[in-house]
Order: sequence, then structure tokens, then C-alpha cells
Amino acid sequence: MNCLYAFLVGGFICLVGQILIDYTRLTPARILVSYVVAGVILTAIGVYEPLVEFAGAGATVPLTGFGYSLANGVKEAVREYGFMGALCGGLTATAAGIAAAVVSGYLMALLFRPGDKT
Repeated sequence: MNCLYAFLVGGFICLVGQILIDYTRLTPARILVSYVVAGVILTAIGVYEPLVEFAGAGATVPLTGFGYSLANGVKEAVREYGFMGALCGGLTATAAGIAAAVVSGYLMALLFRPGDKT
């Protein structure tokens, strides 16, 4: 059942993104940023944590999950370091994901020929 819940919640999050792409003038970049900000806001008001407990990876893998990780990192760092934790907590919590994205992007650029589409 956990896999089904993850599939349904993650699929719904992706469905909302696809609807935004198809029926609004929002660019994919703006939708991605909106998802991260929504994850932070939903975590701050206490809505996203129960969703993560219910759906697991279905809620933590999409970009809203990145916002969730940022918000949790900031909360923990503020608890531990005070105000300075607000500046470093999010990056500390998401450093592995950011590093993986940068390294895989670099490797793909080496393997393939990136460039503008003409």
C-alpha cells in the first residue's frame, strides 16, 4: 500500500504541474520555483509533514519535497545555532542533492554536446 500511496501523491503533484504547463502561460522555470516555494510554505504551516508520513517518496521526491527539505534544514539549524542557522540550514540539509545535480549535469555535458537548439 505504501507504493500505491507514493504513486498517487507523486502522480497528483506531477499532474498539477502538467496542468499548469498546459493551461497557463507560466514557464516551466516559474512552475519549478513555485513548487519549491510551495513546499517551504506547506512545511512552515505544518501541512506537508503529514503528507510525507502518508506518501513517503511520493511527497519527498518531487520539487515540493526539496522545499520541504530546505524548510526542515532551516528549522533544525535555527534550533541549534540560532539566527545564523537560518542562513546555513537549508544548504546544509540539501547539499547532497545539490551536489548530485551539479555533478550529473556536468557529466551529461561531457558525454553529450549541449548547445542551443536552432
